[in-house]
Amino acid sequence: MSHPATHPPQNAPAPVPTVVPLPGRLTSLDAYRGFIMLYMACHGFGLTRVVPASPDSFWPAITWWFEHATWAGGSTWDLIQPAFMFMVGVAVPFSYAQRAAKGDSAGRQFSHALVRALVLILISVFLASGSGAGRTTKWEFTNVLAQIGLGYPFLLLVLNRRITVQAAVTAGILIGYWALFAAYPLPNPTLSYAAVGVTPADLTGGAVYPGFFGHWSKNTHIAAAFDVWFLNLFPRATPFTFNAGGYATLNFIPSLATMILGLMCGELLRRPSTPQAKVKTLLIAALLLTTAGLLLGITICPIIKRIWTPSWALCSGGLVIALLAAFYWLIDVRSHRQWSQFLVVVGMNSIAIYLMSQLLRPWMGDLLKTHLGPSLFTGPYGSIPRDCLTLLVFWLVCWGLHRRKIFLRI
Repeated sequence: MSHPATHPPQNAPAPVPTVVPLPGRLTSLDAYRGFIMLYMACHGFGLTRVVPASPDSFWPAITWWFEHATWAGGSTWDLIQPAFMFMVGVAVPFSYAQRAAKGDSAGRQFSHALVRALVLILISVFLASGSGAGRTTKWEFTNVLAQIGLGYPFLLLVLNRRITVQAAVTAGILIGYWALFAAYPLPNPTLSYAAVGVTPADLTGGAVYPGFFGHWSKNTHIAAAFDVWFLNLFPRATPFTFNAGGYATLNFIPSLATMILGLMCGELLRRPSTPQAKVKTLLIAALLLTTAGLLLGITICPIIKRIWTPSWALCSGGLVIALLAAFYWLIDVRSHRQWSQFLVVVGMNSIAIYLMSQLLRPWMGDLLKTHLGPSLFTGPYGSIPRDCLTLLVFWLVCWGLHRRKIFLRI
């Protein structure tokens, strides 16, 4: 016996879904990535070079947004690398689910990860080596691309694991890395800090600590000692003695924890639960991690981005998760997508704008001066139009690539 079909009233509102479908690509993630890459490529909008000409004005207060911390603590500029590495982790569950849907086996996916990691490391070495007569290959691995490449294959090992396993691995990485530093001998009291690259400005900026925190003083810790051994295994014009900025190859170990946090967030966003629940979970995680990082920063190890201390990994991890929650809520939940398109075109070609920023900035500045006249770029404020127009050109390139569906990927 058939039953008549029932239909809702003609003017009844459409039912509101409580669960969103599993997304194949997050517009909010592309916009987030585009925002970070534009922030990096802006070069401070030329504002930091205005300061020397106007030291008594309000300009110095702006530099906090566009300069790295000398050693301890951090600025918004210091969040660029954690955000980029975090977003690598967020993207992995989406990209590898697509590869699996196309029939790629786990072994083939891992082989792809190894090739991608190697390419990233080699690009990093190429960029670090510079150009011009007399240049040699500079075998150093502190650039963000090298750090991603060194950690990327290990990131794949925790993909699709239980969240308890991923959390345990993250905690193990940070605890183990903290223990390595804590167990390494403190600097000799008679050490000449200038011999390991500690400048008077570093001393003023808190790069040398008394007591237990001395295990994390600039270039006197185990990661610096590792580089003195490891980097001298490569051909060099002169022996490696220290990194002037205090960065270390082994940073990839705690920054792997940052990428795993991104992986966990990416898997959360792929789960079939309500968008509101996802945003709530992200915000709670952001609050807990940031609070934990701040507490650890005043108790067991300082917050230092340049050596990616565990306290920095947690604190910065919380902040970049909060940014992801904001972009996800605005764009994918509230559907405010129109305003974000100028970010998306950059986010979908992040490698392209990164390479342009690293390789073409001086050349582009010279071209602008040639075609627009030098008067626009001279004087105490000349750096502002130079950097702003350079950024505009880079954005236009990304926009053109996006319109033609050309995406530079590794």
